[in-house]
Amino acid sequence: MNMPVNLGFSPARLARIDRFLKERYIETGKLAGTLLALSRHGETVHWAAAGLADRERNVPMRQDTLFRIYSMTKPVTSVAFMMLVEEGLVSLDDPVHRFIPSWRNLGVFVAGVPGAFQTKPTSSPMRMIDLLRHTSGLTYGFQARTNVDAAYRKAEIGTIEGDVPLERMIELLARTPLEFSPGEAWNYSVSTDVLGYLVGLISGMPFEQFLRTRILDPLGMTDTDFYVSEGKQSRLAACYGLDPAGKAVLQDDPTKSRYLAPPAFISGGGGLVGTASDYLKFCHMLLNGGALGDERLLSPRTIALMTLNHLPGGRELADMSRSLFSEAAYAGIGFGLGFAVVLDRARTMTPGNVGEYFWGGAASTAFWIDPKDDLAVVFMTQFLPSTTYPIRQQLRTLVYAAMEN
Repeated sequence: MNMPVNLGFSPARLARIDRFLKERYIETGKLAGTLLALSRHGETVHWAAAGLADRERNVPMRQDTLFRIYSMTKPVTSVAFMMLVEEGLVSLDDPVHRFIPSWRNLGVFVAGVPGAFQTKPTSSPMRMIDLLRHTSGLTYGFQARTNVDAAYRKAEIGTIEGDVPLERMIELLARTPLEFSPGEAWNYSVSTDVLGYLVGLISGMPFEQFLRTRILDPLGMTDTDFYVSEGKQSRLAACYGLDPAGKAVLQDDPTKSRYLAPPAFISGGGGLVGTASDYLKFCHMLLNGGALGDERLLSPRTIALMTLNHLPGGRELADMSRSLFSEAAYAGIGFGLGFAVVLDRARTMTPGNVGEYFWGGAASTAFWIDPKDDLAVVFMTQFLPSTTYPIRQQLRTLVYAAMEN
């Protein structure tokens, strides 16, 4: 669609984004389909749907297509937790063991010591802020880097496809060593899943019910949930990935997907399915300082706090990360309370502004919010892993190149 002149975009350059996605990714077969939503000053500037939501059934990509958003769930869960902080029910500096007593004596894995897991005491307790900024010492099994990662895989800790419920995950983590003492490093992890558990525990209602009644329904995110409800199943996109030979293959058939039924594991770190339209509403709430229309979820000051860099000493991910995988490049990037934040635009080597915050999902979905330019962008596709193509960096370049003021 053509944009209003006062929003500062060149229609010709916006059309260049569409051509780029079509020629570079759709026609080459790298991606089955893409959907880009771009807004500025609260108004929709551009919708661009290209290709297919389902190659096998020749279903076109549409604005109401449903996507597995994976780790784009994390900001939603982080907002839920901060709502409880605002209510005075929990504080960022509270030790996690205040609410999970079995975690009081968590130990740190000692590498190189033979025998069963050897641990040492943590130098400081894990705090709520460590969960929000991924400095908790927890990990993901798919990191495949250490013995602790291997223990996660063996016990199916934090596995979205697994049958280990949230409460059981908390029990298993109580007897699994940490990768490092909280606050000493950054590691992408199940931290946000733990936040989801805590939201349920502290609020007194199931986590998924809290999200529905306190965030999703108030924002009008009616197509977002932990599974695809009856009547919407034909809108679920197929998900693709690379086989060992590097060929794109069907990874999750939408007619047989586990997302067609309620999951055993309610994952605040990666479990939601939704539309680009829904997620754009969530972005608008953040960009508006915590409110959308008549619904206020958070104070503007809380949003401002969440989007600061909270890594100890003001450091960057490049300095603190031990993670083999995340949804962000590291140079020039810090981490806030649920999002990555841009600290040094020159080091990122992409256009935009300091203060932009963002994240993405494992199936190559992404969003970013730029408060200085009053800009929100949501990109949807379904391809694992998200590191396969440099499409996120390319989109930033193309979007900012289309801005004339």
